Amino acid sequence: MNAFLGKIIKLSTDALNAFKKFPAAMLSALAFAVVTIIRINLDWPQQEPYNFLFNCLHLSLALGAIFSLAAITAAQTLYSKRKAFLLANLLGILAAVVTFLALYYFGGTDPVSTGYRYRVVSRLAAARVSAAMLVSFLLFVMLAGYPKDQSDFARSSFMTLKAFFVALIYGGTIMAGLSGVAGAVQALLYNAMSEKVYMYIGTLSGFLAFAIFVGYFPDFRRGVVDPRRQEAQQQPRFVAVLFSSIMVPIMTALTVVLLIWTVKSLVTGVAVPFSRLSSIATSYAIGGIWLHIMVTHHESNLAQFYRRFYPYAALVILAFEARALWIQLSASGLKTAEYWFIIIWILAVAGAVWLIVKKDKAHQPIVVLACVLAIFSVFPVIGYHALPVAFQVNRLQNLLVSQGMLKDGKLVPAATEPELSVRESITDAVVFLAASQDVELPSWFDRDLAYNETFKAKLGFEQAWPKPETPDIGGDYMATILHRPAGAVDISAYRWAVSSQENYGIEQNPVTINGDRGSYKIYWNIDPAYGIPTLRITLNDKEILNEDMNSYIDRIAGKYPPGRGVQPQVGNAEDMILKLETPEVKVMLVFNDIEISVDPRNDIIRHSLNLDALYLQEKPSLQQ
Repeated sequence: MNAFLGKIIKLSTDALNAFKKFPAAMLSALAFAVVTIIRINLDWPQQEPYNFLFNCLHLSLALGAIFSLAAITAAQTLYSKRKAFLLANLLGILAAVVTFLALYYFGGTDPVSTGYRYRVVSRLAAARVSAAMLVSFLLFVMLAGYPKDQSDFARSSFMTLKAFFVALIYGGTIMAGLSGVAGAVQALLYNAMSEKVYMYIGTLSGFLAFAIFVGYFPDFRRGVVDPRRQEAQQQPRFVAVLFSSIMVPIMTALTVVLLIWTVKSLVTGVAVPFSRLSSIATSYAIGGIWLHIMVTHHESNLAQFYRRFYPYAALVILAFEARALWIQLSASGLKTAEYWFIIIWILAVAGAVWLIVKKDKAHQPIVVLACVLAIFSVFPVIGYHALPVAFQVNRLQNLLVSQGMLKDGKLVPAATEPELSVRESITDAVVFLAASQDVELPSWFDRDLAYNETFKAKLGFEQAWPKPETPDIGGDYMATILHRPAGAVDISAYRWAVSSQENYGIEQNPVTINGDRGSYKIYWNIDPAYGIPTLRITLNDKEILNEDMNSYIDRIAGKYPPGRGVQPQVGNAEDMILKLETPEVKVMLVFNDIEISVDPRNDIIRHSLNLDALYLQEKPSLQQ
């Protein structure tokens, strides 16, 4: 018990010392928390006009905190002089201020072009700030590995990871405990307590967690030997076992799977969809290098085998992934997914080569290259937002010119419908360009081409899509997703249009209609377990209709059986309408969307029927 209390006191002291060791970083974090609290305090109608300002402040303060960590660590490890320490803190504050001004004056989007009521931070501006944060963080970890007689990049990386999880555990415990107290107050003492109290608790807990994270690091001053550094860098026994005996075999097994795939691809070709392959390759490349760093100083046979085996295996796998990339580029050109794949591929190939040649001394060059690529990816002209667009503009232009559909800088409808492959390529390029942001498109391109009506009017044919590249691999989930087509519905035979309110479980809030025969009450109840609605209508409190939608769902499922592709489809207009009749009334239900999802493994079927409106006509009474 005394040891536990001592640990708590030590962490609290470290958190307080964070203001002394990294003042600019902690001031930025404190300002971030204050802005968050102000934002929580404002309700949405009040907050909306200031949303852009708040987002600019949050991004700039987050960058200021991380940049300050790197700048102060650099000043301490390289110079260890008071002037350098003060200058580093000033640079951290200046970075936050400059970033805020740049975002506020140059990082917003024009509401006229976006359709928003107010300015918002552009994706490109946010990406550039994120890249700066990533570079600052990687430099901080690298600088924390100095001097070389006390540390290195592998040890500083684990120290940072350890600090993160310590802060996460303590911050999460603080948040859970305070939320529990607030919940007790709300339940027992003050029922009207605002839900914002929990948001305030989350904000303060996050700030305290950051203080614990920063305070966990040892004294980085040059010439100072802090005994806490050895403790912070030391991997506990269970962590060493986790890395060497669990994660290394898992990564080795993944390597074997990918090597088998490379052999298979030589025989059968690349049959795996590129989106799936790129996600696996990215996880393998980044995860493999990270694990290599984590087991740098492990002496177990498995760890030593992995350090020797991984770089060579990675090069073989990456070579075949380059082939898959080339096939993808030949088919659809460079797009955003391919761009990021190339960035990761370059980092992984260079990292594998350096690991073979320089062993554990390769870590710093890998980090430097990662920083260079992060900056490269947000540069004008060559960034992720610009280069793929330039390639797709060129691709689309060549396709249109080859079909005689682009003349004198203007679009011309096709004289004859092009081949299916050409229509699919044109559709693919058009949709990609229409969704692009933060880049200027040619004057002849209209972003409304993304809509099929505009596409057909200007190009002379409808959009065409290739078959989904994801094959049916026998997954369990199946579904039918049905939408009502655009068009008019004849409601001349009905007197009332009713907008229903969905009721789950106990009946409540019926819609009341006063007719010639009396008072009608209409209930639209939904089974909370399986989503099956039931329509119930009473006349003068006497039930005249009680109909669940099971038979209607069976009819839809029979005509549109659930499949594994889960592709939304437009149904027949008549199929989206259900008519019911009793001696007292006629009812027509018009549905906007219908979804039937099937989980065969657990034998569960769920339904979602989105009712657009209920139309009702009262029949004349026999006495009239």
